[in-house]
Amino acid sequence: MNLLHDYSHRPWPLPSKKWIMRQTWSNLLFLHWPIPAESLRPYIPSSLQIDTFNQSAWLGVVVFVMDGIYARGLPPVSLTPKFPEINVRTYVQCDGKPGVFFMSLDVEDWASFTIAKRWFHLPYHPAQLSFQKKGQTFYCESIRKGKTNAPIRFSGTYTPLSPVYLPEKETLDYWLTERYCLYSSDNGTDIYCSEIHHRPWPLQQAAADICINTLFTPFRFDLTDIKPLAHFSKGVDTLIWNIQKMRLHV
Repeated sequence: MNLLHDYSHRPWPLPSKKWIMRQTWSNLLFLHWPIPAESLRPYIPSSLQIDTFNQSAWLGVVVFVMDGIYARGLPPVSLTPKFPEINVRTYVQCDGKPGVFFMSLDVEDWASFTIAKRWFHLPYHPAQLSFQKKGQTFYCESIRKGKTNAPIRFSGTYTPLSPVYLPEKETLDYWLTERYCLYSSDNGTDIYCSEIHHRPWPLQQAAADICINTLFTPFRFDLTDIKPLAHFSKGVDTLIWNIQKMRLHV
């Protein structure tokens, strides 16, 4: 694949083993709030270091459409129809290697919250999601399923504003988006890692109008008085390697 030949931007070499799937992510909204690292600490495994930029940790909400999931070695037909997803994430390091740590993932797709949840040890939740585009504006609404007095919800709109740009190294935009692995844990002790590869994120500044956001309620974060940074991306094709259990250096 041509994608495998485009790797000079990566912070470390491509994995030696073969990738297992390709995914296409499109029409993304990145929202980010600064948050004290000590507020995140109870929700992050102790063997992972909370990553910071200018002495602040960051909490992200990412809305996007999964346009396709393609397994290596099978015909180039997506394993699922396209579907929207919304996740809450933060940024960590393990043995000095930076990556993403997901705190929740809301999705309507059956395969994601059953197969992917177990395979990748990720905190998927079944939800009812709607996503549409009108002109240059995107509309998203998510209601998490489950028996709760106050359902976990997200509702809002977003519109790209600026020309497309590639974030420069050492900037906050680069730090928040250019991450090439994810870490996960389903028991707080065992740490898993999956390598990821894509071209640099094509970003645009965005205007976001968030009507409802209770995604942080399970973590008791109150960020209502903080205006998040908002970015849009038309998306990337992504290669994903199989999840591996980490051998941590104590």
